[in-house]
Amino acid sequence: MPGTRTTASSRTIVVAAVVDVVAVGAFALAGRGTHHEDGVLAGLAGTAWPFGVALAIGWLLARAWRAPLRLWPTGAAVWAMTVAGGLGLRGLTGGGLSGAFPIVTAVVLGVFLLGWRAVATLLTRRSGPTGPTGPTEEVAA
Repeated sequence: MPGTRTTASSRTIVVAAVVDVVAVGAFALAGRGTHHEDGVLAGLAGTAWPFGVALAIGWLLARAWRAPLRLWPTGAAVWAMTVAGGLGLRGLTGGGLSGAFPIVTAVVLGVFLLGWRAVATLLTRRSGPTGPTGPTEEVAA
């Protein structure tokens, strides 16, 4: 029906949320590994939580559950909020923000949070409107 918005399937929403959380975790893990920091689990949680909270806020503000695979505006909004909110929370709680960290954060989270959505978009377009595992999300103009 023209002008009607369809919401992504529950499965798509859950998978997208999990991939985003894994992306934030991978970002934090990579950062800790680069700096050869010990205390993997506690340290990982301490590094990741500001970005995880910001990711959740980004999902809420972008209403990402409506079109979680969309690069624009969903992915861009989630990415921007995760970066800005995560850096803000990190700074407010005494975490370091010096040097190139904010730039590296923006680039790496951009590659992770936007990259998988770009791949998903290419795969769903290539496989047609029903996709390899059933209907994909659609939002009519």
